[in-house]
Amino acid sequence: MPQIELWALIPFALMLASIAVLPLVAEHWWENNLHKLYVSLGLALPASIYLVMNNMGSNLEHQMLFDYVPFIILLGALFVVTGGIHICGDIQARPINNTLIMAVGFLLASFIGTTGAAMLMIRLLIEVNQQRKYKVHTILFFIALVANCGGVLTPLGDPPLFLLYLRGAEFTWFMNLIPEWMFVGVILLALYFFIDQFMYYRKESTVDIMADVHEKRPIKISGLINVVYLIGIILSVSFLNPSYVPAMGDHHAPIYVRFLREIVLVTIALLSWLTTKKKIRTDNKFSWDPIIEVAYLFIGIFATMTPALIYLNTHAADLGLDKPWQFYYSSGILSAFLDNSPTAVAFHTVAQGLPTASGAILEAGIDVMLLRAIALGSVFFGAMTYIGNGPNFMVKAIAEQSGINMPSFFGYMIRFSLIILLPIYIITQLIFL
Repeated sequence: MPQIELWALIPFALMLASIAVLPLVAEHWWENNLHKLYVSLGLALPASIYLVMNNMGSNLEHQMLFDYVPFIILLGALFVVTGGIHICGDIQARPINNTLIMAVGFLLASFIGTTGAAMLMIRLLIEVNQQRKYKVHTILFFIALVANCGGVLTPLGDPPLFLLYLRGAEFTWFMNLIPEWMFVGVILLALYFFIDQFMYYRKESTVDIMADVHEKRPIKISGLINVVYLIGIILSVSFLNPSYVPAMGDHHAPIYVRFLREIVLVTIALLSWLTTKKKIRTDNKFSWDPIIEVAYLFIGIFATMTPALIYLNTHAADLGLDKPWQFYYSSGILSAFLDNSPTAVAFHTVAQGLPTASGAILEAGIDVMLLRAIALGSVFFGAMTYIGNGPNFMVKAIAEQSGINMPSFFGYMIRFSLIILLPIYIITQLIFL
């Protein structure tokens, strides 16, 4: 097994630190996607040179071709297709209606991705609540439910799960997380309902409530052809893999066979782009910037984390992690403050390096309880901060553009995640892990 010097992990640490710190200390500079690309390439280059010079170029090649490319193409396909569905309307912003919108987004997240569900539902939720004065709590719960926790049931739901899927987890295995998904979802939805009930009947003025009652428009959905394309994406990820098409796993197969899933996904995205009316994407304020941002950042993340993954695999037994709860909190804490995708991959690599107990049930090459802990920690804890998962900042930005005064980075944690989410996550661990 190749040996990695500890200092070779510095570019990866700097890459993650850049994602966490630069939005806070150089917000205007960091908003430019080209600057993100400069940082990514600047850190990816020394890591890549180190790997090639030490005969580990094949590890880098595999990481970029068979992890990064499928990852970006799936996210891009979901982004294009969900951007072609527009939901509008203004029903009464009663607590039960808001809760139902949240529940729909929570259900959709696992099948169209947390980013897709969040972008699909957030503008409807804001439009429904436009006459209400107290709505910050609604956006905070939306971030937790739709932009994070809802996406735990399939590899489509959240990027870390897709990377675990690429490492061998069956598409349907994630359905085993239904108990934890339902437990967290029901508690968050119930909490939101009671808080919104209090805000609506005790805090909102009669004038605002009457305006909300009278200013109503039926909910309309346009771009329904994209629902067919979403089904196509789900079927492609479910069945276009080496389990069903063995030739895709053959290293000597033609490139169009090895990347059959990605070719189909690109085709679906192109069909969506060509067959969706431009007005629908205009109404959705569709922009390529978010997916370009992800693509640029993850060039650096995937390249620089290659030495880190090799190092972790070599030294896994020395880290002292061997119990599910340790993997749950470790992957969770890093997911909250860094990025949950490389976090999930890193801890999967750690688990791979551990000795396997006799009779243990394996999935993706590791004990199923460890995989369960990594998947749950990576997805759930992404809601602990604005930077824990990509859609969090996107939802915050859309809310602020609509005039909603959102809490600061630390205000979000103090007012919401530490007092609402963390206790729920701890209870989840005590019951299920």
